[in-house]
Amino acid sequence: MPRTIAYVSNADSREIVVLRVADDGALAEIERIATPGMVMPLAVSPDRRFLFAALRSEPFGVASYRIDGQTGRLAHIATSPLPASMPYLATDRSGRFLLSASYQSAVAAVSAIDADGRVSAAPVQVLNTAPSAHCIVTDAANRFAFVPCLGGDHVMQFRFDSASGRLAPNAPPEFATQKGAGPRHIVFHPEGRLAFLVNELDASIASLAYSPANGTLAPLATASALPPSFSGKPWAADIHTTPDGRFLYVSERTSSTLAGFRVDAADGSLSRVGNWPTETQPRGFAIDPSGRFLLSAGQVSNALAAYAIDRDSGALKPLKRYPMGANPNWVEIVAL
Repeated sequence: MPRTIAYVSNADSREIVVLRVADDGALAEIERIATPGMVMPLAVSPDRRFLFAALRSEPFGVASYRIDGQTGRLAHIATSPLPASMPYLATDRSGRFLLSASYQSAVAAVSAIDADGRVSAAPVQVLNTAPSAHCIVTDAANRFAFVPCLGGDHVMQFRFDSASGRLAPNAPPEFATQKGAGPRHIVFHPEGRLAFLVNELDASIASLAYSPANGTLAPLATASALPPSFSGKPWAADIHTTPDGRFLYVSERTSSTLAGFRVDAADGSLSRVGNWPTETQPRGFAIDPSGRFLLSAGQVSNALAAYAIDRDSGALKPLKRYPMGANPNWVEIVAL
């Protein structure tokens, strides 16, 4: 039976909390690992052997950990430099390269990962971006990469060479978003021909058509993550789909809510399922590989909330809250 393990980074207490996720969604703490700096974004290698943790205090870097395949426990491998403070990490689909994006420094970088999980000290490539680059991901075929830039109101579109790890501008090199929306995170639908972009500054969600042949995005529809009674300044954060692609969720920090939508895979439209209160200032959340549970971290409440996802409706049912460290902000869940 696969073991489901959750990893939660806690920036201010400089630790990663490791949790076992039971079949009923209950969480049991396995260990807390001290990190060499202020830890924020996490990324898991595709083979689930390694966890990478970005350190956003100087000296900026990434800590590599080996994941125990039986217990989920972490063993520190190495800490390597990164060219800037990185609020987003991902690996390419092969796990041979670490991708990172820097909001503060307006760069995107690619670093090699060796067979033992060590990240190279010198990056393969560092690219200048528009202001406030907030995410970097490759598509399922590992042929193209995308960098939403909040300050540029566009998503950069790149060709990705999976042999060398190098990025080159695609044609066109940018997908423009609504002015002032603030593109933040992008995810792909598992079917492969849709993508969804959450915009931080107006909490809108853009449904996008994706062409796997040429690596370009095109607009389809928009929706709002804001609850009906919202007032204030929107501040959307994270976005994920369930593994089957039927439902999509977004976190919004001003209202401390999660928004849920049913996805129409034919045209990319989103139908609201509901909005649910969650931990205060929910920067990051994750959905488990079975699509049954969602874990949401509150940066201000210093806690993690577990929810069951209704298979038919997509509604979230609160299960339990769990204390974390100080400023929990990123969640990764793996099945070992």
